[in-house]
Amino acid sequence: MIKIQEKQAIVKLAQSGKEFISLLDVSNLSVEIYKPHLVDKQKPHDRDEFYVIISGSGIFELDGETTPFQQGDFLFVPAFVSHRFVEFSADFITWVFFIK
Repeated sequence: MIKIQEKQAIVKLAQSGKEFISLLDVSNLSVEIYKPHLVDKQKPHDRDEFYVIISGSGIFELDGETTPFQQGDFLFVPAFVSHRFVEFSADFITWVFFIK
């Protein structure tokens, strides 16, 4: 059994001093936790991915279109498509799931 607890993941991320850390990489799935500092510097990825917002709110931009997001929202991003979080609150943290 694999279990990742949200609170423990957030603590590990804070202790790392990084904006994201990988928590699991098995078969066709990678799981990360992500908390950008002021600006989301992401580039398009070579895998489909989705986000589940842990906390915070803001605007998500996908291929030039924007949508508001908040805690609990699910956002899907196809591989190779430009995307980023903009105007996000200071408490913004999200799960990131990459599908291979």
